[in-house]
Amino acid sequence: MSTSARPTNAKSRHPRSHAELSAFVEATAQEYGIPGVAVGVLTGGEEIHVAHGVTNADHPLPVDAHTLFHLASVSKSFTATALMRLAEQGRVDLAAPVRRYVPELRLADEDAAARITVLNLLNHTAGLDWNLVDTDEGYGSLAAFVGRLDRLPLIAPPGGRASYSQAGYNLAGRVVENVTGLPFDRALTELVLGPLGLDDTVLDLDEVVPRRFAVGHHRAEDGTLTLARPWKSWRAGLRGNDPGGGIASTVSDLLRWARFQLGDGDGLLSAGTLERMRRPTVELRASSLGDAFGICWFLRDVGGVRTVGHGGSGNGQFAELLLVPERDFAVVALANSGPDGYLFNQAVLKRALQLYLGVVEHDPQPLPYDARRAREVAGRYEIDAMNLDIAAEDGRLTLAVGIKPEIRAASDARMPPDYPAAGIGFLPGGDGGDGCDEYIVTEGGLKGQRGFFSRADDGTVTGVDLAGRLFGRSV
Repeated sequence: MSTSARPTNAKSRHPRSHAELSAFVEATAQEYGIPGVAVGVLTGGEEIHVAHGVTNADHPLPVDAHTLFHLASVSKSFTATALMRLAEQGRVDLAAPVRRYVPELRLADEDAAARITVLNLLNHTAGLDWNLVDTDEGYGSLAAFVGRLDRLPLIAPPGGRASYSQAGYNLAGRVVENVTGLPFDRALTELVLGPLGLDDTVLDLDEVVPRRFAVGHHRAEDGTLTLARPWKSWRAGLRGNDPGGGIASTVSDLLRWARFQLGDGDGLLSAGTLERMRRPTVELRASSLGDAFGICWFLRDVGGVRTVGHGGSGNGQFAELLLVPERDFAVVALANSGPDGYLFNQAVLKRALQLYLGVVEHDPQPLPYDARRAREVAGRYEIDAMNLDIAAEDGRLTLAVGIKPEIRAASDARMPPDYPAAGIGFLPGGDGGDGCDEYIVTEGGLKGQRGFFSRADDGTVTGVDLAGRLFGRSV
């Protein structure tokens, strides 16, 4: 089922663009075989909603602008905004050590535990690995999660480098809990969701079930679709009360969220604080996430305009929110199937920027295959839950990413399929004096993702960055 673009204003200023967007959404969803998608555009105060398909391949209902999707890591923008409100109230100092607010914090390195600041959590410079994944029944609370952080590997000293960390945002949620004296979901509602009237933006599954919601799907290599279970995430850990990725919301509410982020603060935050969140705090190298992290936000220049955004990948669901503050513009894309939901969302963002702003984005072109350099980087790399394998065979350099077999074996969840080997190529002009170590994925479900290889002082390749996360070399 498909619905055409529907502007909220009776007299639209962009009728042709709306029609082209609607046709593009439908055609692209069909191309990638996505059961259900929802797209929203905010341009000059005018809202456009486009929906296509169904919530659930087995028990279908039409997707519309009020269908809930799991936002996954787009949730971080809400957590960061809640902390900025506490900072404006003088209850949190971003430069203060986290231990001022979470005195129970223990890490594998005592010096790091004492030095990490709240800002380090918000811009992913705390030096924490991606996340803490155990194979038991989960933690159930942020307090229990934080109580196990001494098991989490540290990948750099605080402030030493940017590396995207789910654990860091869950720790930031514990700051919110301790400062407010409330469970995170209630604190978020009182600080942000309630005042802004975001009534369809929720964390608790009990709040999801009474509404129309999208179910995630996984597509196997043979094209077969299966429903994703559990609904929110396959990872062991937090159940529902998840500051780093637990929110569910709708295109309608996300456009309201975008209006707030682009506005004067609505009396909730100062315009200066919102602008501060959009300023670079740490530069990124060769990252698909952007050129820099602001406070939470991914910052990226596209065709001469600065974009501000965040993406999220859940269990068979993908979300994207992109803002262009200087043009009073925003676009939201939500899809309920993996792995190609990511590719669908990226295609929609690019098309919306072109249709409404005349901004065209092109992926950089890789260099020809270099056998010597390919041999240098070939090997296995890993984080807590995933292995990343780089292979140099038959004149091709490939990248494959998969959930560790022991994690699959220990879980009853229906986990997403692995990303099979797909071509990558080195990029020109990004070597920083240590060889052409920046790369781009050229095919498959991660097509367009960029990253780079890290080296020790002696030139040995020690790690690879993918999606803002550092995978350390193990083989």
